[in-house]
Amino acid sequence: MRFIIPTMTAVLLATSGAYAQSINIGPGGVSVDPRPPRERAIDREIRREERMRDRARWERSSWRGDCRTVRTIEETPRGEIRRTTRVCD
Repeated sequence: MRFIIPTMTAVLLATSGAYAQSINIGPGGVSVDPRPPRERAIDREIRREERMRDRARWERSSWRGDCRTVRTIEETPRGEIRRTTRVCD
């Protein structure tokens, strides 16, 4: 009985701290985001708006007939970087 109460207390403290943070495991390793869920949701919304704005700009430029596609290949120590950009004159 003596070991149950400290163990339960430790588990409660460990799980309450994890709720306030976002733990991400990705290609860059493990990262912890200390922001509250509301701030993370606001950032997601801002990124979504930026993507929609970029998409609208791309669609407007695709209607114009004086655009061309430029492809560049860069050699880096880690390999090739291929970029495709659309240039409208």
